[in-house]
Formats: sequence, C-alpha cells, structure tokens
Amino acid sequence: MDNNDIAQTNQEYGAAEIQVLEGLEAVRKRPGMYIGSTGPKGLHHLVYEIVDNSIDEALAGFCTKIDVEILPGDIIRVTDNGRGIPVGIQPKLGIPAVTVVFTVLHAGGKFGGGGYKVAGGLHGVGASVVNALSEWTEVEVYDGEKIYRQRYERGAIASELEEIGDTNKKGTVVTFKPDPEVFTETTVYDYDTLSQRLREQAFLNAGIHIELSDKRDPDNAQSENFCYEGGVSSFVDYIHKKRALDVIHPDIMHFSAKNDDDTASAEIAMQYNESYNELILSFANNIHTIDGGTHEEGFKRALTKVMNEYARKFNIIKEGEKNLSGEDVREGLTAIISVKLKDAQFESQTKGKLGNTSIRTLVDKLISEKLEQYLEENPATAKAIFEKAITAAKAREAARKARDFARRKTAMEGAGLPGKLADCQSKDVNETEIYIVEGDSAGGSAKGGRDRRFQAILPLWGKMLNVEKARLDKVYGNDKLMPVITALGCGIGDEVDLSKLRYGKIIIMADADVDGSHIRTLMLTFFFRFMRPLIEEGHVYIAQPPLYRITKGKNDHYYAYSDKERDSIMASLEGKYEIQRYKGLGEMDPQQLWETTMDPATRTMLRVEMEDAAAADEVFTILMGDKVEPRREFIEKNAKYVQNLDI
Repeated sequence: MDNNDIAQTNQEYGAAEIQVLEGLEAVRKRPGMYIGSTGPKGLHHLVYEIVDNSIDEALAGFCTKIDVEILPGDIIRVTDNGRGIPVGIQPKLGIPAVTVVFTVLHAGGKFGGGGYKVAGGLHGVGASVVNALSEWTEVEVYDGEKIYRQRYERGAIASELEEIGDTNKKGTVVTFKPDPEVFTETTVYDYDTLSQRLREQAFLNAGIHIELSDKRDPDNAQSENFCYEGGVSSFVDYIHKKRALDVIHPDIMHFSAKNDDDTASAEIAMQYNESYNELILSFANNIHTIDGGTHEEGFKRALTKVMNEYARKFNIIKEGEKNLSGEDVREGLTAIISVKLKDAQFESQTKGKLGNTSIRTLVDKLISEKLEQYLEENPATAKAIFEKAITAAKAREAARKARDFARRKTAMEGAGLPGKLADCQSKDVNETEIYIVEGDSAGGSAKGGRDRRFQAILPLWGKMLNVEKARLDKVYGNDKLMPVITALGCGIGDEVDLSKLRYGKIIIMADADVDGSHIRTLMLTFFFRFMRPLIEEGHVYIAQPPLYRITKGKNDHYYAYSDKERDSIMASLEGKYEIQRYKGLGEMDPQQLWETTMDPATRTMLRVEMEDAAAADEVFTILMGDKVEPRREFIEKNAKYVQNLDI
C-alpha cells in the first residue's frame, strides 16, 4: 500500500464513516448467532473480535503493536497503537462515533467507504457484540492530543464519553469482563487457546508484534511475544518443528501476488515432509477457513496441473503412464494459503468456507506461474518432491489392488458384514447409529443395553494399526480397521460416498482413561485421514460415559460426568452414601450403560468437528512419530491431565 492510499484511507476514516444499521438487543437474546456458542469457544471469540479490529488497523498501515492481557477475574484488556477509534460526532445519530461502534450493531468503518481496504472482523459487528455480551466494557481512545474514556454495562452506556487527559500517543484500549449471565458454562480464559490464535495472527501478518500476558496469578504470571518477519513461511517452519516432522527439502517455497486493481492478494508458503499426510491451512482476511473454499480449490488444481506438466516435460512420467493425482502430489505437503480481499464472501455464518470465485483465479495463476519457475530453478528440490509423489502413486495403485482383493474376498466368502458386528434392525440412516466400543467386555454390556431397533455395536480389541506409519494400501486387509470400514459401508480414501453410509451417527465409546484416550485419538485420526467427509458432515461423535456412580440407600443413584459434578451431588446429599469410580465401561451392567451413555433421552455426546479431529491428528503425530523428544515434552506438559485424559 503506498502513501497516497494511506493518506486517502486516513482522511476518510472519520465520524461519518461509521454507518448505523441496527440495535443490540438481538445479540443478548441469541448470542450463538453472533459468536458461535456461549461455551468456551464463544468466550474466546470475544477476544478475537477486539484483536481483529486492531489487526485491521495494522492491515491499513497504522498499527504495529497489540497487547492482550488476561487480568485477575478473567478481565481482558486489548491495547493497540493504531489511530484510535474516531471520537467526533456521527452525523446520523448525533453521538460520538466511538459510542456508535460499541453500542450499535452493524456499525463500523468496514461498511462501504474507504475506512478499510481489507477487514477480517465481523464487518464492524465485533466491538458492539463484545460489549453486549460483557458485564461491563471500558474503552479509552488516544488521538495524539487527548485521552477519552467511556464505560458501558451489558451493552448500555454507563457514562458519557469524557476527556480525561492529554497525550502524544495514538491508539485504543478496550477492557471488558464477559457476562456470566451469558457465559453460564465458564468465564475462565484458557491461556493456550488464546496463545495459539494470537500466534496464528502474527504468522499471517508478518512483522506485527502481538504480546499475550496472563496476570491472573501474580506468582505464576506468563507472557509470550509473537512477531514473525517470515510470515507464513515461519508458520510452515513452526508446524514442522512442533510436529517433529523431517522435511525432504531445506527451503520453504514462498509465493505472493496481487490482482490488477489491488483489491486482493494471495500469499502461499509450502514445504514437503517425510510423512504421508497433507496439511493445508487456508485463511481469508486472517480468518481460518476450516472448510476451505475457492482459494484452496485454486491452489490444489494448479498444484496438480503444474506437477504433471513438469513431470511430462522432463520425462519423469513416461508416455503411456498415468498422470499423478492430486493426492499423490500433496502427500507430505504442509501449505499455508493466506488471501486478503476487499469483499470476502463466506458460505456460512461461522466463515468456514470462502466463496469468491476471483480468488480461485488469482491463486491458480500464482501457483501456475511461480511454482513451475521454482521447480525449474531448483532441480534437487524438484527431484525429492517427485520421488515422493511417484512413491505415493504406486502406493495408491497398491491400495486399489488391495481394495479390489478385499472386495473379491468378501464376495467369495458371501459375508458382507464383520462377524463381531451386532447390527440393528432399521435401515433408515436418519435414525441408525453404530457404537465403536473398545474391548469385548464393554462390547457385551453395550450389546445387552442397546436398543437393537436402531443401535449397532462393533467391538474393537487388540492393538490397533499405527496409522501414523501407514498409507492407504496398509489399511486394507488390516483386521482391526477393515471391520470398521466394512460396517460403515461408505468406502475409504477418495472413494468415500456418504450416500452408502449405513449409520447416521458413528459413536466412539471408550474408557475414560489413558488407553481409552489412545483409542479415541487413533479412531479420530483414522477418520480424519482416510474418511474425512464423515467428520465434515457431522457424523462422528464421542460418547461421554460417567466417571462416578453415587448410591444412597437401595434405590437412589446418581451419575457424575466430572469431578465438579461429583462434588456438587455429594454436597446435596445428607447422610451416608457410597461412591464408585468407574475404571472402564466393562464395569457397568447393560442397564447402567443404557441409562448413562446410550439412551438418546438422557445421554451426553460430543459431536466431533474438523478442528477437534485436526487436534487429535496433531497429538497422534507427536505421540506415534519416531522422535522421542517432542513426545517426552508433550507427555510432561499433559501429565497432570492424564487422570481424565480426553482429546
């Protein structure tokens, strides 16, 4: 962005730029619509909204430093050195612009006008939504001459905007306390969750300095500084080091481009490692597009095209041989795709998927031109990448043969479904569910306790295949995983067809201990890597068996699913009672298992989302990989959670 752009942007970001669209009551009535949920995810989202506004200032060229502090009482303070929110009177409403930003929904410098070229926040919704969902919010504005302050309570103005001093600094300080009336589950911030998101933002905005400090416990204060001059290239390097993955070429490829009228830009960093898995993270205006979109489609299409054209040109693929597939050329690839554009169109409220078609063209053109040039200029790197891709193609062919063999074998044996499966009577996928259960004793209880009309049970036993070391060809014929694939019926790898899925809900039911956690992590990783549409379409669940059974007298019994719930039940009971800690599902009789974990009317289940599965995949890479050091670090860091380890 040149100085003329900046001057023009600055000049137009005044009180009149803040456009007003509607009021705040809706936010408190339906908070989930605006921040996704009122659980921990929504709680942390409040911080992201305020930080996103500061980052938008950085994108416009005015902010270089953002401080995020968690204060005692889980109060959040975000400070930036941007221009400061305008304090002039907004013409339509006749009140200060900063007041409009914090009290009127859909008011902000991101609607029309020249306030921002690119913005990642919720179109100016951010500050007002955070205000509406906080017990109180205070904003201080430094405009280079004066300091102004205003306080709000549950979205309403509690004090008028007042001038409180002189300054030569510029910037905005927003302090807020999330409202326990809204966030009934918890108002406690998780440092690691904020740290991960803020690090991500620093990677995506090279050179911006973000500092996170946790000041809740003075004796255990912690802080981190995030600033990456290498931007998305540093992101790729960080992922490989964190996951302890060996790379097959030393340099990280980095490509960037803008469109002709400077309303969109794309930046891509990529490097191949020795694993069999691809990791593509895409972002639009700093928002993680977890379901991909046009930028990811453009990248994948161009990558496959360039690799095949190069391989033909240099006779790596001979005449008469098949082209490499997209999966082949992406095996072992870690790539970050970051696009910034003026009018981002997302296909869902949660902004999971980008829809702008012009971005597909921009990314496609960028990779088509720059990657081809890179490969020709770096023949040693090209050789290493193609050796990996061709090995992947051979493994894919071996997988096809193994799949065909598995089908023929099944047809010859005439038994379509695994012997251990206790199937259900219904064939209606809208009501059927399959419990994948660890161990035979738990499987027996589950079979006895289920409603056989719509609930199927598949017990797993013995040591599972380490999918960390397995390509698809090794999954076929594996006696632990094939029963799962056969029972589900929808295929595997690029052949997954959800119209053939036999059960609408796939429920992983394992003990609440370390072994159970391992099974859960492994099954999630397996689905994530080989049957991803099951997770994307919301078919995978984790059962939540109780940890305790508390019995009073002969007939009264209560179940507790956490230590906190156990303590609450115990506090409410008078006289003698007995408490039983379940070590495993096999300790429950069929009736207890039905009551607590399988009855749709009373059970609690967690639906697995893509980010949960991605986290399980990362944990699995660390725990099952070859490198001892990261595994030891991970276990040491998480040892305190092991008694209730859950992924």
